[in-house]
Amino acid sequence: MNSALSNTFARAGALVLISLLAACGTAEKKPEPAPAPKAAAKPEAKPEAKPEAKPAAKKAKPKILNVEQKIELQGMPFGKAEMTSDNKAELDKFLAGLRKATKARGPVTFGAVVVTGHTDRIGSLPYNQKLSERRAVVVKDYLVSQNVDQKVIFWEGKGPKQPIPVTKFCENKMKRAQLIDCLAPNRRVTVEVVGRAQSLAKPKPEAKPEAKAKPKAKPR
Repeated sequence: MNSALSNTFARAGALVLISLLAACGTAEKKPEPAPAPKAAAKPEAKPEAKPEAKPAAKKAKPKILNVEQKIELQGMPFGKAEMTSDNKAELDKFLAGLRKATKARGPVTFGAVVVTGHTDRIGSLPYNQKLSERRAVVVKDYLVSQNVDQKVIFWEGKGPKQPIPVTKFCENKMKRAQLIDCLAPNRRVTVEVVGRAQSLAKPKPEAKPEAKAKPKAKPR
């Protein structure tokens, strides 16, 4: 009897275990949480269009001035083709002024330099012609020594053909020494420079058009 009862309890225990296992197997599984929705991808920002580069304004061409300057180197020694110290100082100052910029223009570029020799009327015409040419050459050589391009220098002699107007009062009846001194301005060399330089003058502002006056209202 004891064995039968023990068998009964054993079977009952087995049934309970089987029922528990069945209950666990049939238990509903909790649904897994749904995945979170993915954030919508942001549209890629379009690159901003770069403003078109404005064409660079054309620079106005500089205005070019024509320059003409002249100097008379007077008082050369009688009967000689020599420059005095005053002649050289005057010519140096003349050249420096052309090579230096001013408020109105830049330095002058020499295009041509005309050197003309002269004499007084004392002596023969052939002699004075040769003397005037020698004087022109002396000044031409001095210009070259002062860095003036020899290629732009032109020289000639005029003899006594172009006297200074004031010397017309020098009369031949004067004593020789007095006449020589009176005619000294004619013993000279003329230097003429023709060149070009950039204008530095500021352009004048354009005048604004005047505003038209409004017509006055007529009294009613």
